Amino acid sequence: MAEIDPRLIRFSELVPSGANWSHVLKRGTTLRLESLGDSGNVSALFYNFELLNERLNLPDTLKCQHTARLTAGHCLYSDMGRILVSITEDTCGWHDPLSGWSTESGVASRYGHRTYQEARNEMRRNARDNFLTELGKYGMDERDLAMNVNFFAKVTADREGRLQFHEGHSKAGMHVDLRAEMNTLVILNTCVHPLDTSPHYAPQPVQLTVWSSPPPNEQDVCRVSCPENTRGFEITRRYFL
Repeated sequence: MAEIDPRLIRFSELVPSGANWSHVLKRGTTLRLESLGDSGNVSALFYNFELLNERLNLPDTLKCQHTARLTAGHCLYSDMGRILVSITEDTCGWHDPLSGWSTESGVASRYGHRTYQEARNEMRRNARDNFLTELGKYGMDERDLAMNVNFFAKVTADREGRLQFHEGHSKAGMHVDLRAEMNTLVILNTCVHPLDTSPHYAPQPVQLTVWSSPPPNEQDVCRVSCPENTRGFEITRRYFL
């Protein structure tokens, strides 16, 4: 696990359980997500901040890298074939790009409905509503919802296409590093995974750290992990010429 040089840290912030957060992650910086509890989940959306209708395209991301999971060496592609962020380090080993986000009805059916008036900060939030709250800050709404990644969650599919959630996959202290290859709007929340099998509503907090990081070199793990990524980095480089 690589320690972050304190001199390079721009800021660090705690996102409580069930909360939402957003930030424009500038090209030349990296965001570390560190789960502060076992079985954590961070649902995240990604957009080109300079052109907000360019956003994460998970089908292309998975197809071009021949994978159904995300981990170190993988890149997250936009619908323009450019790389929004790349995963440079990962101590969890598997992140879910398949299952979507939790909803108000899904959370209520599994855990019961508890409003803010009833429970204050213990209310049962869901990822979809939290996404919409953050999108609204940038002039976007439900039309701008796109496919999301669930970091720290493992979901597999059987031969019939049935999805299976692997309980207890992540542990407190695990982290994943997301390096910005564009000026990327990151919108995330710490709500429960939509397929979480726990009978208890127990979202976990996450620690965020943003720091200055060098650009990828020719031997960068994400650039050389497959020929498609080499091309993706070149297309992204041309965008900034």
